[in-house]
Amino acid sequence: MPKLLIAASGTGGHLFPALAVAQALTDYEITWLGVPDRLENELIPGHFPLITIKMGGFQSRNPLSKVKPIVQLLKAIRQTRKIVKTGNYVGVFTTGGYISSPAILAARSLGLPAILHDSNALPGKVTRWLTPWCSTVAVGMDEAAKRLKQGQSKTPIKITGTPVRPEFLYRTTNSMSLQIEDVKIPEDVTLIVAMGGSQGAVGLNQLVRGAVRAWLQRGAWVVHLTGSNDPEAQAIQHPHYLSLQFYHDMAPLLQRANLAISRSGASALTELAITATPSILIPYPFAAEDHQWFNAQVFAQAGAAYTHRQQELTSAQLQEIVLDLLKHPAKLEKMSSQAQSLAVPDSVDQLVSLIRSQCT
Repeated sequence: MPKLLIAASGTGGHLFPALAVAQALTDYEITWLGVPDRLENELIPGHFPLITIKMGGFQSRNPLSKVKPIVQLLKAIRQTRKIVKTGNYVGVFTTGGYISSPAILAARSLGLPAILHDSNALPGKVTRWLTPWCSTVAVGMDEAAKRLKQGQSKTPIKITGTPVRPEFLYRTTNSMSLQIEDVKIPEDVTLIVAMGGSQGAVGLNQLVRGAVRAWLQRGAWVVHLTGSNDPEAQAIQHPHYLSLQFYHDMAPLLQRANLAISRSGASALTELAITATPSILIPYPFAAEDHQWFNAQVFAQAGAAYTHRQQELTSAQLQEIVLDLLKHPAKLEKMSSQAQSLAVPDSVDQLVSLIRSQCT
């Protein structure tokens, strides 16, 4: 059985797509390469063997402060090269994070294929820098392919969409009842889901709490996923308002939702597209290179979402935007259709085929 090293680290946006691909590669022996003290240390050991090496980023603009990360990168390349060589791996697949750089450079220094997947409309710095070193770069959005091809790299660029967990591919009716903990949400009510990503989003939460009472008065139910860092998470108490830090069964929740209010990380958008969920997108204002704004624009231009910058949006405005949508179900239906048009349900299959064709 061939051995493949999967390098993905940091956030759910890097880890979940890689995990979906890894679980489909049943004919490979998978080892995971990550970084200490990041999310992969909680998520991966129950699925695959995990090896960690120290690796950080290059965020500082001070040239002197970049010396340490460069030394760390060189050490990480040597460590990864040894792992790949002694483990007889046939190649590397990475979805980004700090660990992708040493993984790609180590594999290519040994003459092995390195396949990189980038989910965002604006490819990250690592993707832009290392595309020439990769055997293939796969991207989640057409816009990313256009931006990378402008760099005139000879590396093949494939548009594959972004993988989602298998449970998202099994769609149920949108009128189903939904049980969340000990609360049953009726079949015939409008359900709004507000979510701020894997870490939560206090700014988005504040906007939602300032508007939610009007939606409840209109008869909607609201599931608000606040994350664990919001001290006001339980400030509103209402029988039709469910405030939860996290909810792990996201597929049926989004399939049931009539509208989502969300950040615009690539994985969240992929899930919204697969579940055909209309959305109001409020990009994280401090995302690297403002990449969530570029992601959101893809959905806005397709008519699948409304997009607003957090700093330019008030709770009163958000309240009225949602109330207007609730008054016009045809708008939501059209947004749902447009969201579904952006979905790539066979993304995992495409990436698995790509890996099998190169890593043998």
